[in-house]
Parts: sequence; structure tokens; C-alpha cells
Amino acid sequence: MLVSSLLGACKSKDTATDSKGKTVGVCMPTKDLQRWNQDGANMKKELEAAGYKVDLQYANNEIATQVNQIENMITGGVDILVIASIDGASLGTVLTDAKKKGIPVIAYDRLIMETDAVSYYATFDNYMVGTIQGEYIIEALDLENQQGPFNIELFTGSPDDNNARFFFAGAMDALNPYIESGKLNVVSGQKEFEEVATLNWSTEAAQSRMENLITAYYADGTPLDAVLSSNDSCAIGITNALVNAGFSKDNFPILTGQDCDITAMKNIIAGLQSMSIFKDTRKLASKVVEMIEAIVSGDEVPVNDTKTYDNGTGIIPTYLCEPVFADINNYKELLIDSGYYTDDQLK
Repeated sequence: MLVSSLLGACKSKDTATDSKGKTVGVCMPTKDLQRWNQDGANMKKELEAAGYKVDLQYANNEIATQVNQIENMITGGVDILVIASIDGASLGTVLTDAKKKGIPVIAYDRLIMETDAVSYYATFDNYMVGTIQGEYIIEALDLENQQGPFNIELFTGSPDDNNARFFFAGAMDALNPYIESGKLNVVSGQKEFEEVATLNWSTEAAQSRMENLITAYYADGTPLDAVLSSNDSCAIGITNALVNAGFSKDNFPILTGQDCDITAMKNIIAGLQSMSIFKDTRKLASKVVEMIEAIVSGDEVPVNDTKTYDNGTGIIPTYLCEPVFADINNYKELLIDSGYYTDDQLK
């Protein structure tokens, strides 16, 4: 999916001159998930260092609150909007006002759907996220060489988050050949996106569903070899359910995740969760600042994908950052040596 060449790059200019008096409205969905706190803090820090004023708002996962925040930012005269939407299809009306006022909109991490007001999209390669998760399960179970069958259950994210469909598609494109050949068996039979989606990426909802799956399909001792989870908030709920049901690191299924949340990383270190996709939000924040600098300066905005992300009104020029995974073998190098976390935070 990644386009290999950079189509545009920011020219070096006097940011103090370009950014003077400019205000960027940054809309994040919630403080309840660790990653959004980090995204918001990174964005604010980098934008202020570049000379911008920043209006950073969190919407408590409430669509009406986010719409109201964006309305207030537009009324207040922000020059650029950066929005990580709660529901990608809910912002068309309010963003019509942004377009009328000539306010560029950058969709951050989650694509905003069904509106021509979106100027650019900045995210990680979401299909690749799922592909890496699926390939991790394939390698961990050695499916190329083992006969199986191995039992697996599937969890993905919120149905109102467009990214969840990319995550799930990438993972299932990797796993489906083994499901179809019989090497992987979804014991519950729940394989469609709508069956395995988790509203609001809720830890509690994922835990409840995993508890129900254990009771219905695994209480008789049927082995559970792997669980695909599209992110850490779901994986944490899955882990809670498995531990409560008596699973330990000696018989814990392969379990994927995403975001390298502290609790999930502690579970990885404890031998429970297997891996988590590392999306270095510092890099994404830096790229968004570059995009904003280019918009303000009138330069070509850096993007590397102009084919993939159609929001219903056309292709949105996109910059994709590349994800990697962290597990017990490499987390120190990726997370601690890079300064993303301190050693004490993961103890």
C-alpha cells in the first residue's frame, strides 16, 4: 500500500514568520485511551515549538461534544483544523462551515467520511497494521509447517471508526487462506466484521464478549491458540477475561494488539499479550506539523498516497507512516531506548 516516493516536501522557511498569529485547532476524541493523550500532547508541543497557537480539545467520545468544539473553533477563527474524529461520518455539516471560511482540514489518524471539506489525511498504514498482526499469528503458530488445526477468535474495533475496517481487512487477508484450508478454526464461527466489532474500542465490551466466548466454546477444555485483537484496549479486556478464566502464561493464546499502551506492554512483559503494533505518534505529529507548515507557506504538502483513501467524495491526499510491532524481544529498543517510555513506566 505504501507509495515509495514522497510526492512533496516542505521547503525550509522562517517558521516564526509563517506561523505568526496562526492558530491550529486540534480535536482529539477522548482522554480515556492513553494514545490520544500522547497524540494531543505531541501535537501541541510540536506546533507551539513551531510558533503556532494551539487550541487542543478532547470530546469524551461524544459526537455532539466534538461537533460543538469544532463549531467553536471555526467561530473563534482558527486557521487550520486537525481532527481525529469519533465518528468519521458525523462531521459533514460542521465542516461545510470550515470550507466556506477557507479553513484547511487535516483528518488525523481516522479518515473523515462523506465531506469534501477534508484537505489531507495523515495516518499510519492501517491495512499494514492488520497485515502485521495476521502475519505475527501465522509465524507464532508456524502455520507454514504445522498441520493444526489451531483455534482462533477474532476481535476488531469500533464500527464507526473507518480504520477498524482496514485493520481487520489486512489481518483477514493474511489469515483467511489458513482458515479456508482448515489450519485455523474460528470455533465460535464469528468471522464477519459486524460480528467481531467492538463499539468504542471498549475494554469492558471486549472483556464481556471474551467471557461469553470462553463460557460457550472453551469451558470444556477446548484449547484456544490465538486471538486476533486489533488494538490494546480490546486486548486488555481479552486478557482480563482469559486470566479470570484460569489462563496463565503457560497456556495463554497468541494475542495481538496495537498502540503499545502501558498496561498492554506490562502484559507482554508478564508473558500474556504477545505483541502490540507500535505507531510512534511523535513521528505522526511531526509529519502533521510539516503538512501545516507547507499549507501556511503555500508549498507542496507532503503526501505519499494519492490512490487509497476515498472518503466518499473522492480520494484524499494522504501521508502514511509505517507501523512496526513490539514484543518481548524488541520492546526495549523500540520503546525505552527511543525515549517513548522510561524503564520505570513499564515496571
